[in-house]
Amino acid sequence: MGQSLSQLYVHLTFGTKGRLPLITENSESEARLHAYMAGILKDMQSPALIINSVPDHAHILFRLSKNYALAKVV
Repeated sequence: MGQSLSQLYVHLTFGTKGRLPLITENSESEARLHAYMAGILKDMQSPALIINSVPDHAHILFRLSKNYALAKVV
């Protein structure tokens, strides 16, 4: 019997609390924040393909693991 393969890509967008401009652009803290989010996704077997942010929200494109539900990853 054949084996099925699926790959789900998710574009996750979320804002800072109260949409306050808390993410400073082009800074060490922004790079650390992106690395932290990538690490969390890696631990959940859902590798990040790209992470970007502006002062009041972030965008992440990642491949969802078959072992975790989307709600658990988010």
